[in-house]
Parts: sequence; structure tokens; C-alpha cells
Amino acid sequence: MAQARNVLGSELKTCCSAPMTGYYRDGKCNTGAGDYGAHVVCAELTAEFLNFTKSQGNDLSTPVPEFNFPGLKPGDRWCLCASRWKEALDSGVAPPIILQSTHASALEYVSLSELRQHALDRDTTNMSE
Repeated sequence: MAQARNVLGSELKTCCSAPMTGYYRDGKCNTGAGDYGAHVVCAELTAEFLNFTKSQGNDLSTPVPEFNFPGLKPGDRWCLCASRWKEALDSGVAPPIILQSTHASALEYVSLSELRQHALDRDTTNMSE
């Protein structure tokens, strides 16, 4: 199996392990055939985004113990659905992202330029597209 790639073309880095994120709950924003939501954008959550996504019907801040979900708070990193991040971008509340931990398939939903404008890891933004 080939190494997963990030939006910069290099090896996909871990997004977060506390709380454990990713479609596969392996800490990375990896994706596969069953990931219909494309949980591929590694974001550092903000209160504005958490309120926005809750208003859209996806409450990420409330714990759900039966699914071992701790509930998220501002500052947590999480693999977001690419389409939800794009919705947040279009609404002016997109949380910052980590390019090295955002899966290359995010580029099917949003441009590298838009991602770079919201990148926390700006030292990598000069890499080739």
C-alpha cells in the first residue's frame, strides 16, 4: 500500500492523537472507500467553527461516551470533512489547518491556495504545488 500524501505532496503527518482523530482513529486524516464524508482536513478548531458546525447539525462539542467521543473544544485538532471545511470557508468561519497533516484528496474540494491562506504551518507554504 502506498504512503498517504498530504496536499504538499509529501508524507501525510499525524494530525492529533489526543483526542484520537481520523476516519480510522489512527491520528491521521487518512481516507478510504468507506469514508463518505472525506475526513481529510486537519484543522485546529475554533469556537466560531464549533458553533457553525453545530448549527449545521453536526455537534462536535458535546461528548458522546457510548461512541468513545470526548467532545471537542477550541484548540483541539481534528480531521474535518472537506466539504464542511469548505462550507465554513464560504461562511467566513473556517478554522486554521495544518497542511502537512491534510490529505491530498482535500484538493478535490478546495484549492491549495485557499488552504494555504488558512495554514498554521506557514513555513511549508513555499513548497511546490
